[in-house]
Amino acid sequence: MKKLQSELAGGLKISRVLTGLWQIADMEKDGKVLDPVITSEFMAPYVKAGLSTFDMADHYGSAEIIAGTFRKKNTLGEKAQMLTKWVPTPGKSSKEATRAAVELSLRRLQTESLELLQYHAWNYLDPIWLDQLFWLNELKEEGLIKNLGLTNFDAAHLRIACTSGIPIVSNQVSHSLIDQRAGGEMAKVCKEFGVKVLAFGTLTGGFLSNKWLEKEEPNTKNGATWSQMKYKRFIDAAGGWEKFQQLLRILDKVARKHRVSIANVATKYIMDQDYVGGIIIGARLGQSTHLNESLRLFDFELDAEDLKVIHNAQKILSPIPGDCGDEYRKAPFLTASGDLSHHLETMPKTHEAIIGPNGSTKVFSGTPWEPMAGYCRAVRKGNRISVSGTTATHKDRLIGGNDPEAQAHFVLDKIEGAIVSLGGQLEDVIRTRIFVNNINDWEPVARAHGQRFGHIQPANTLVEAKLVGKGYLVEIEAEVEI
Repeated sequence: MKKLQSELAGGLKISRVLTGLWQIADMEKDGKVLDPVITSEFMAPYVKAGLSTFDMADHYGSAEIIAGTFRKKNTLGEKAQMLTKWVPTPGKSSKEATRAAVELSLRRLQTESLELLQYHAWNYLDPIWLDQLFWLNELKEEGLIKNLGLTNFDAAHLRIACTSGIPIVSNQVSHSLIDQRAGGEMAKVCKEFGVKVLAFGTLTGGFLSNKWLEKEEPNTKNGATWSQMKYKRFIDAAGGWEKFQQLLRILDKVARKHRVSIANVATKYIMDQDYVGGIIIGARLGQSTHLNESLRLFDFELDAEDLKVIHNAQKILSPIPGDCGDEYRKAPFLTASGDLSHHLETMPKTHEAIIGPNGSTKVFSGTPWEPMAGYCRAVRKGNRISVSGTTATHKDRLIGGNDPEAQAHFVLDKIEGAIVSLGGQLEDVIRTRIFVNNINDWEPVARAHGQRFGHIQPANTLVEAKLVGKGYLVEIEAEVEI
């Protein structure tokens, strides 16, 4: 029997192959208007075939409106699952703005509760991302949202969210035979906290297909689609076109063995990973469908020899740098334009610098301890920045629960946010000092430090010390020279 569905959380069963509606935004470029009633009818064949889950976002053109129309106008609408995303602009926000975004999606989807809302954060250095998740969880408790997910989160910040009491069920990230990042630390964190990966980009913008086997390298500067421009950067980062062609040749042999396509093999491999809840394949509703191709994924199985061959083929490639979602946050930006220019206009600093005495400037993080004890989070004088001992405190909350690694990552976010707000960068750090409340926690804390400072390697001290405040497992301070 074909296993068409998987379970993300109690009561939420989704298709193992989801239909992505991001191409609706492309279809509406240059002012083209899609009739929601007519366009929504093209969703029906997917539901009839058992692929009843659709993935969309607040910024995918009129995708939510079209999906909401299908839900209300078509008799198959009640069988469909509509998953959406909220991608707020960076900078300060409020619970009212969060509620307004959720209510907008509710109106568009013509429903009283969102089945899964997936949240994207542009900038981890500004803890507004945590505020927004806490607010979303409050709206979940009100019944406006049934399940919370993330999109483009890395492993460290997925860990922070889960250990801080946010009930995350999924993380939607790029994952393919080219982009193997989700199979590393992300997979470990997902298994630890019962989170499933929803994988997009499994076909690498269509490059993982028979169409590109033995073809010349495309010119992304002349006539390529946005998707091709984006994923060609992934291919380049993975070692270039010739290594990619070697991979395609190997996949073609496996595909011929099973009488399927290269795309089928590439997608099947990702879909069958135990940490993957589903894979997302884009569709241009009414223009082209790959429905039959998607259904072929359930007609064959990759055997042990196939998996070994594919795994060895992946070793031909270079690892994509960084962690999941880094392509949207740090260089090299693996986006269509190679930067964030078509996503964002500006990235505001975390804190406003305040003029202090004797030519100094300082920033405050807003914890209750700063005004009480009379200190700032960090102070700059000349080309030096000193960052106070920092714990996993955000306003009146302890972040990271009883997980020392999660607490350390949040502390390092706070430190970096203070440094950047004063005109420096993490690479300017010359010394860190780490204090752990229990020496048994030294290794996960050191591992978090290594993930953030491995390419910088400042002078460092780590000691056991009795920390002030219940629940705090680690405190870190830093010295910076610009």
